[in-house]
Amino acid sequence: MRPFELVIDEHGPAVFRFCAGRVGRDRAEDCFQETMLAALRGYPEVREEKAVKAWLFTIASRKSIDFYRAGDRTPEPTDLVEPVVSRRSEDQPGSADIWSLVDDLPVKQCEAIHLRYRAGLSHREVGEVMATSEAAARRSVFEGLRRLREESGSWA
Repeated sequence: MRPFELVIDEHGPAVFRFCAGRVGRDRAEDCFQETMLAALRGYPEVREEKAVKAWLFTIASRKSIDFYRAGDRTPEPTDLVEPVVSRRSEDQPGSADIWSLVDDLPVKQCEAIHLRYRAGLSHREVGEVMATSEAAARRSVFEGLRRLREESGSWA
């Protein structure tokens, strides 16, 4: 088995981009570090070298969920209460940030699209990370993209 440092060098940038896409840039570093700490603890038990990439993204996916849950429980102090505004731009649907639209998708579709396009995983690897079949992962990506096209109406 390769040293863990080489695994981080190879897959770290993609895992970091995935974390940033899931939890935001301000919390991505913490999520990435938590992912790598968990991976370092479990690395001696990994048996197949080919499975390391999907294994890392599975950990990152679970850590990003933990960060969302922790964020929901942590109040953010503010002096000003503003009305909640939709992240979508109703008057200019094509100008909205596409990743914010992806974040509004159902959980499986959102995760599949992030893994496929932000992390650059194949459909097979997306299926491994999501603990489903390649066909189900492909379907989640397809359904998410179809829904984005319908909702945005401006890109094909």
